[in-house]
Amino acid sequence: MSAILKGSIGYIPPEYGMGGQPSTLGDIYSYGILLLEIFTRKKPTDEMFEGDMGTHKLTSMALPNRVMDIIDPSLLSEQEYDDIDHEISINETSIRRRDMEYNVHVMMEDWLVSVLQIGVSCSSTSPSERIPMPVVVNKLQAIKNSYLRFNNLQ
Repeated sequence: MSAILKGSIGYIPPEYGMGGQPSTLGDIYSYGILLLEIFTRKKPTDEMFEGDMGTHKLTSMALPNRVMDIIDPSLLSEQEYDDIDHEISINETSIRRRDMEYNVHVMMEDWLVSVLQIGVSCSSTSPSERIPMPVVVNKLQAIKNSYLRFNNLQ
């Protein structure tokens, strides 16, 4: 009797290919890969990946200092910067505007690093190293709250 492995290539956790039983840890792996795909716009089966390179490894290698190199550019809307410019009065100096733009950029990078670290943790090849979903939810909620607080200060 042969077992059929169901799922999409790249989203199936490695342990399933070695006879591991489906579990919530496998679901966490798939969620992590999907989260990384959303922010990098790279599918695990993207033709750019060769050998053992994939979305997980690409992201792991980029974190934290080169996160902006792998982020999908369409996520980085110039509208956020434009909104800040409209809120700054004409009497304020260009230094203040530049400082605000810098702060937005730094904060955005911090949020992206945090989200991608969650994706990397979820998609660890070792099931025991994957973070539980309640922790994932709490971390994502904290990132969202930080983002909303920052935007309310603008």
